[in-house]
Amino acid sequence: MMTTLTVIKADVGSIGGHVAPSRNLLDTISRHVARGMDDLISDFYVAHTGDDIAILMVHDKGVGHEEIHRLAWEAFKAGTATAQEQGLYGAGQDLLVDSFSGNVKGAGPAVAEMEFQPRANEPFLMFLADKTEPGAYNLPLYLAFADPMNTGGLLLSPEITKGFRFRVMDVSYTHGDRVIELATPEDLYNLAALLRDNDRFVVESIFSRHDGEQAAAVSTTRLHNIAGKYTGKDDPVMLVRVQKNFPATGEILAPYAIAHYVGGFMRGSHVGPLMPVKHGTGCSYFDGPPIVSGWGFCVKNGRLTEPVDLFDHPFWDAVRSRAADKAMEMRRQGFSGPAMLPYSELEYGGIVRILEKLEPRFTIRAAKKEAKETELVPA
Repeated sequence: MMTTLTVIKADVGSIGGHVAPSRNLLDTISRHVARGMDDLISDFYVAHTGDDIAILMVHDKGVGHEEIHRLAWEAFKAGTATAQEQGLYGAGQDLLVDSFSGNVKGAGPAVAEMEFQPRANEPFLMFLADKTEPGAYNLPLYLAFADPMNTGGLLLSPEITKGFRFRVMDVSYTHGDRVIELATPEDLYNLAALLRDNDRFVVESIFSRHDGEQAAAVSTTRLHNIAGKYTGKDDPVMLVRVQKNFPATGEILAPYAIAHYVGGFMRGSHVGPLMPVKHGTGCSYFDGPPIVSGWGFCVKNGRLTEPVDLFDHPFWDAVRSRAADKAMEMRRQGFSGPAMLPYSELEYGGIVRILEKLEPRFTIRAAKKEAKETELVPA
């Protein structure tokens, strides 16, 4: 029997600003999702990172199933009501439409899902990121699935030496899903040329070239392209299958030790390091820094094991310390240069209005008359 994993994430309210959801909010969402047990879903897990809540569901209905998406949507709507009752900040922030229309994609929540025939043992990872941009996973996925300097299995494992197929979406294109497929290692440089642009070209999914099986699924929605204004950063979610025909868990996790710089820090308008954090970590310094949490599961017969916290290990304490140093160093630069996103990506309208106000005050300086060329006298 085919198994489908669906993770849907939204920010529907937070304590103390953009910090963390309340216990009541999490409980409300969990109780609502539990109503779908047996009838719609075989298992579920509710998690949060920063102020974002994610619902992971296991079912056999396939990707994009209306009732599965409706269950999550109604859970977030119920959570919004709780957030409003408690006076939480940003209640319902990521729910950009008033009513459900068959699928949450394009309605505000982030969604990643994949369907597969489970292996005898089926380990997978779930990643939740907060205060960051849609392409925050681009570099980790490139390194984990295409770079043998990171992933020894690309040289050592016969199942993955054939490489992988990356499906990349142009998320700045708003008239439909504009995608391209690139195969590694042949298209390695072409892939790098796209993935350097985290706010435009985003890995949507990855497939094994050994057997065609899907290895990863990433949410790719641009909230400000949907709403036409800032509503919160895109905060992507991701599912990754690991081991055997795919990179090992450790090879997937290793790139996060870089704590690479991403957009999305404070007001969605600054650059900061992506810090790997423990489950349930809220946001703090400068409404951040950008954070990512990881959950490890196995799934069998539609049931999840208890999760393991992928970044709850002494090794990651050292990474967190270095990420904090990187965050403070970048913040010392304030608004200047790469510390703040370019005008095309600024999420708040204040600076745009300042530029509009200043526009009439610009003048075109009259060009000076060119001096006559000096005559060259022969020697």
